[in-house]
Amino acid sequence: MKHFGSCLCRRIAFEIEGVFDDFYLCHCSRCRKDTGSSHASNLFSSSAKLTWISGEDQVQTYRVEGTHHSKSFCPHCGSALPTLQMGGSLLVVPAGSLDSDPRISPKGHIYMESRASWDNDLENIPKYPQQPALPKTTG
Repeated sequence: MKHFGSCLCRRIAFEIEGVFDDFYLCHCSRCRKDTGSSHASNLFSSSAKLTWISGEDQVQTYRVEGTHHSKSFCPHCGSALPTLQMGGSLLVVPAGSLDSDPRISPKGHIYMESRASWDNDLENIPKYPQQPALPKTTG
């Protein structure tokens, strides 16, 4: 199975050949910090092959010293990109970086003890097809 992905500015593109073993929504403080969101949505594979179609020389990787946490990203638009971890034996792919359907659903939420204080019952808040009108400011 082939999957395709890219960054937001499309300067970096990649292909992944193989299957994803796992898909988790991680609520740890590091994933929340590096995504700016309630969780990271990452696909994991120990067998899929990553091929950079364009921009490989531009990919930046940040590693949190003393941990296994790392994040690869585009230096132009900041988009998260796939990274090899654990000495190259584990491919971690941010699900949002894919342009194709990963054909796997998340298996669960992890590190729930670390979730944000505002990350509760989000399924019960209103849902909109697009951004609602913002309030007008005076002054």
